[in-house]
Amino acid sequence: MSDVDFKQALADAGIPTTEAALRQAWEAEVTAQGSKLANTSSYSPFWRVVTALVTKPVLWLLTFVSDTVLPNFFVKTATGTWLDMLAWAVNVTRKSAVKSKGTILFTRAVSGGALQVPIGTLVQSSSINGHVYQLVTTAVGNFTDGLLQLQIPVEAVEEGSGFNLAPGYYGVLPVPVPGIVSVTNTDDWLSSPGADQELDDDLRLRVRNQFSAVNQWHTDAVYRALIAAFPGVQPDGVYFEHDAPRGPGSANAFVLFEAGVPAAEYLVQINAKIRDEGNHGHGDDLLVMVMPETLANIAVDIWPRSTLTEVQRTALKADVELFIRAAFRESSAKDYQPTLTFPQSRFSFSRLGEELHQQFASLESLRFTNTDILSELSIPRIQTLQVTLHD
Repeated sequence: MSDVDFKQALADAGIPTTEAALRQAWEAEVTAQGSKLANTSSYSPFWRVVTALVTKPVLWLLTFVSDTVLPNFFVKTATGTWLDMLAWAVNVTRKSAVKSKGTILFTRAVSGGALQVPIGTLVQSSSINGHVYQLVTTAVGNFTDGLLQLQIPVEAVEEGSGFNLAPGYYGVLPVPVPGIVSVTNTDDWLSSPGADQELDDDLRLRVRNQFSAVNQWHTDAVYRALIAAFPGVQPDGVYFEHDAPRGPGSANAFVLFEAGVPAAEYLVQINAKIRDEGNHGHGDDLLVMVMPETLANIAVDIWPRSTLTEVQRTALKADVELFIRAAFRESSAKDYQPTLTFPQSRFSFSRLGEELHQQFASLESLRFTNTDILSELSIPRIQTLQVTLHD
């Protein structure tokens, strides 16, 4: 994390930090005190006692000071509980892990009669790089006569951002429900995004932002602090549009979510915090919105190694598709770690190709038909993705 060498800083201050330097300091002190000891070899009983009882404990203390105490005095280098204490000093608290919540669309075979989906029914995703994400229904789903489809509330089985998958990823019933033929997460399925416990780097960003936010004016830093306090929102994922987009005194704040975009109700909560609870400047008109999307049609040709079986070729095609979708933020970094799309940046397909080769050794060659995507204040998303296998 840090490029600061605290042990060197101690040495530069004249503090001996090695066994040899400490022994030299002891010898100088012994001489200064008028000692007549002449045996200064490493086999000297006196110096062996000094090394065992003094030098090594001092080295332990110096190491503790340079590796633990000093780094944890500063926001840039502090970690864990130490960073929590520094954050507390500026009225910032580490965000806890929370579960994803939303709804899943259940479809039954026929619309006639009544049907009940019990509470606790599991719905899961397909495997994404070995990870399977599960949701559980939190209410009984009651199909009335004539109703073919029903949205049933669900939540993740555990906390974490990995469950914030894009629409269409949840589609498996591990335990079949009689009468139900399909399940899926539709657009706007996510009412409240899940989140991991806030990482040290993310907490540092909020602490740094807090130094700019502590003033009597409602600057970007103040609004960023308010918005980033919500689960699933990172401080570096808040982008502002000034220049009075809705008239004098107005501005927009666009939020970039890591994977699945939550339903409009979640943005209502954020806007209520700012607009309805009075957390805005006099005359300010700030509206929080989801980052606008630009849709891309992506096509890639891949050539697997000739030694692969048909089953392996099919699996490789599916994995390549998931990896590309991860780059466009349809799943979290817990699954694959490609270079992500960002607003106001260039997305390089040549770099994505390099990362595909690094991830999949069985991929001999590939070719994208797309050119780089240049984003303004919007996030590139996938409209269509075509992966074509070649012999």
